[in-house]
Parts: sequence; C-alpha cells; structure tokens
Amino acid sequence: MRGIVLGGTSSGTGKTVATLVVLRALQHAGETVQPAKAGPDFIDPSHHDAVTDRSSRTLDPWLQGEDGLRRNYHRGAGDVSVVEGMMGLYDGGVASTADVAAALDLPVVLVVDASAGMQSVGATALGFREYDDRIDVVGVIAQRAHGGRHADGVRESLPDGIAYLGRIPPDDRLAVPDRHLGLELGSESPVPTEALDDAAAHIDTRRLLELCREPRTPDRMPCRHDPIEARIAVATGPAFAFRYPATVERLRERATLATFDPRHDPLPECDGVYLPGGYPELYATDLSDSEALATLADRASDGLPVFGECGGLLALGESLRVDGETHAMADILPVTAEMHDRYQALDHVELDARRDSPIATTGDTLRGHEFHYSTAAPSSDARFAFDVVRGAGIDGADGLVEYDTLGTYCHLHPESGAFDGFLDSVAGE
Repeated sequence: MRGIVLGGTSSGTGKTVATLVVLRALQHAGETVQPAKAGPDFIDPSHHDAVTDRSSRTLDPWLQGEDGLRRNYHRGAGDVSVVEGMMGLYDGGVASTADVAAALDLPVVLVVDASAGMQSVGATALGFREYDDRIDVVGVIAQRAHGGRHADGVRESLPDGIAYLGRIPPDDRLAVPDRHLGLELGSESPVPTEALDDAAAHIDTRRLLELCREPRTPDRMPCRHDPIEARIAVATGPAFAFRYPATVERLRERATLATFDPRHDPLPECDGVYLPGGYPELYATDLSDSEALATLADRASDGLPVFGECGGLLALGESLRVDGETHAMADILPVTAEMHDRYQALDHVELDARRDSPIATTGDTLRGHEFHYSTAAPSSDARFAFDVVRGAGIDGADGLVEYDTLGTYCHLHPESGAFDGFLDSVAGE
C-alpha cells in the first residue's frame, strides 16, 4: 500500500484539517484510503475514522519499535495511506514525525501556515528539506491560503523538487472544537462534510498520488501467541474511548470480545476486563452510579483479571474529584484522584516491572505514553508493579495492584507485549 506523510512546520499549523481534506480529496478521486497517525494520539485518529469509516493506524517507534511500526502500517488496507504527523516534523524527542517517515521510507508533504506569507513558504520548505537527509520533503500544502495572487506567490516560491499540492482556504467551518487533552472526538464534533468537500477541490490529487510510494516492509514478523478460551469485556463509550485499534485486534485474535459502556450497560459475563482511557471526568456522576462498576468491584475481589489505563485507572480507584465535587468510583484500587485545569503529565514512558502483574513479569520493560490532567493519591499501603524510568507516573511508580487488578497512568500498545501478558494471565499461564 503506497503512502505519504503530512508533516507540519510546528504544532497548530492545521495538520489535522489538512489530513481530513486530503483524505476526502483522495476519496473523490476513487481511492480507498487508509488513514494513520504518527505518535500516540487517540483524538486526531477519531476524526480520520469519521471521514473514512476506517480505523486509523497508530505509528510510533517508541511504543512499537521500528519493526512494530512497519507491521502496524502493513496491517492497514487500501489503495493509499495518508499519515498525519505530530507537532512539527522534527519535534518529539524519542519519537517524531520524521522518525516515522524515515522508518517507513515514505515521502513527506509539508503543511505550512500560509496565512501571512508567500515567498517565506518556499524558504521554510527548503529549510525543512535540507535539515535531515533521511527525510524526503516532496511537496507543500498551503494551509489558510487564499487563491489568486496569494496561491500563485506560494507556488512560485517553492524550490525545484518540491511540488505545490494545493491549498486549504480560510473557512470557519473547518475549525474543530477542543477541550483538555486536545480536540473533541470525531464522534462528537466531526468536521462538516460540505466544508471538507469544498476544501478538497483545491488539492492536486493527481500529483499527490504520483508522489506516494511503497514503504519499507518489516524485517521480522512477531511471535504468534495461541488463542485462549476466554471472553474479555472491553469498556467503550466516550468515558473509555482511548484505545488503539491494534489493541482491539490483538485481543480479538486470541479471545472472544464483549463490549459495554459502563455508564449504562451491565458488566457482561467475562473472564477478564479492559478499561481503556478516555474522559471519565465528564461522566463522573454516571460512573458513580454505574451498575457495571459495582459488579466489577465484586468480581475483582474474587480474582477477576482487570486492566485499566489512565481513565480506567481513575474509574478503578476509590473516588474522583471534579470541579470541587467528589464522586465515588469502583473502589477496587487504593487511590483517590482529582482533576486539574492544567495537564499534569505528557511524555513517552518507560516502565521497569518490580513485581509480577497481570501484564508483565518481574524484570520486564514496557514502553508507553501518558497524558493526563489528573493527580492520583495512593494509600500508604498501596502496591505498585512498576518503577518509572521515563515519565511521571505516580510519584515515580506506576501500576497500582490489588487482587488481580492493575491500573496504570501509562497507555500501552500491543507491540509492548502487555496485552498478550494480560491474556496469558486470564488463561492462568
């Protein structure tokens, strides 16, 4: 499957909108498009999903390793893949959009905010092309650019070898509402199709497709794990919306899945439970009254394996304080949490297992990602599964353990091995 990466000059250049417009333009050209996202984000991919009705692939060399990244790319399906970058092209420390493009050997189209520039767009593109010889900057999309003299000036400014691939005109309809953690989800606030279609008319899809190319293939295939006779309940709904498609795929490959929204659904009959991250703070009243969480508390005390990430950790704790009001949660893990107006952690994470847990054994190393606005206060006798080598966690540790229940601030990808570990613990291996 051919592909191309849309990289920005910085955060805030309009990469998400540009990606949605390109996805729509390629659909109009008759292409089946597979969206993807560089980095660990959950929210931008939800907008990809809303436009293409196809799960966006997560591509992050820290979370997955380069081979795992390539495997995840190749699990997609379509005529062409469009990879939305994160932050600026070269920003990100241990994982950047440039790292993703280099791992896949895909060309980069630079999304440049042209609202207040013309010739400077060409200088910017030239600098980004020359900065790193691993990266092949092949084109520019001018974001927030008018037509006529403005578009002509941008086009004429570009150096040889960098194609003008069109513009995205200023249009208030293309704005995506945001909240803490980023944009609102695509299922909540999709960009209007009419606005995307109007903007897509200004993209040169023929030239864009000519510039796409086949990526590198994985050097090694992953170890296969045997299926287990088990049913895993996966929490869904906006309170638990942050789960990677590859995670659900891995769980489904090895077990039977049942989904439920803890705000109003009962806990299904199951042999293990996965609570992803999301926005539990927006639905704290519903979760406090949740029949599913009450049932889960009883089942967890009987030894049901449970794994909660970030928002899932908060739901498994004793209480969650939001806007000065305290809401009772499942009361499985000995921790209370409180929401704040500013984010408390944002980083790629590395964990070393200090003891066996439902997702790892002593001495294992896991890599993941954390981004949250909450703080957690564990009880004095709380037990942790991991030391934090990189990241914040909870006072330098992560992975609260009680019974066979584990809650982490860290989000993990299946390439880490954590979800195979969880399924093995469900199977009693």
